[in-house]
Amino acid sequence: MPSIISIRGLNKTYASGFEALKHIDLEIERGELFALLGPNGAGKTTLIGAICGLVTPTRGSIVADGHDIIRDFRPARTKIGLVPQELATDAFETVWATVSFSRGLFGKPADPAYVEKLLRTLSLWDKKDAKVMTLSGGMKRRVMIAKALSHEPSILFLDEPTAGVDVELRRDMWEMVRGLRESGVTIILTTHYIEEAEEMADRIGVIRRGEILLVEDKATLMAKLGKKQLVLHLQSPLEQLPGALSGEPLELSADGQTLTYTFDAQSEQTGIGALLRRLNEHGIDFKSLQSSESSLEDIFVGLVREPA
Repeated sequence: MPSIISIRGLNKTYASGFEALKHIDLEIERGELFALLGPNGAGKTTLIGAICGLVTPTRGSIVADGHDIIRDFRPARTKIGLVPQELATDAFETVWATVSFSRGLFGKPADPAYVEKLLRTLSLWDKKDAKVMTLSGGMKRRVMIAKALSHEPSILFLDEPTAGVDVELRRDMWEMVRGLRESGVTIILTTHYIEEAEEMADRIGVIRRGEILLVEDKATLMAKLGKKQLVLHLQSPLEQLPGALSGEPLELSADGQTLTYTFDAQSEQTGIGALLRRLNEHGIDFKSLQSSESSLEDIFVGLVREPA
């Protein structure tokens, strides 16, 4: 099945000479939830703007659901829904009116049944007659999503969708996003909450300084770049590691109470058994042990800090 979004050789250089995007090649599969991660100023919003037709690329091509975003701007744009970072709503309109109006902007005929279904899905039905200005920040965010979905797009961009909302509402929105994906909508998510990507994404893309560092299946990424650690709480504190163990990937805590062993969980031989035998040979006893593994946040921080 062809990709729903295909980006080839995309560059964006502003008049000042600043290169916001540098030769981006990216394929996004139909029906997936793709998380685009990167620090502030990495180029996430510029990339989304280029795909949505809001930013004119300097070079390169973008095809959205079979339509070139430059040559076939109108049909391409009708395939895309965008929920931007900033809340920008028709403050004096009712929820029903602003969502219905957004649908009409894309040339879609009035469909009260669809708008009702949309508002019920987003838990906005009881607010349909309320003016947008009277809603809480979280509810306004939901209205933005309803507006983005009003013309029944096949692609939905969520640019920091849960910024500024409380934990409970964030969880509700995760459930809503899962439901949208199950209905067949392809979702591209940017977020500063790494746990959102870890919870929901099928694939992860990391962008830094306008360049894509990697695109990987989430499970594969965590398996390849994640680290596992075994922490041993010692019976008696050590002043330093025995010289015979200096070549091991072992770290002694400052208080000498714990040893941390870092290993590759994908390797057939983790070395844990041999390590425990060697500790016993040197009279190092432990009272308990625990294991841990890198989170997506650990991997992300490591990627954006290191040279590309």
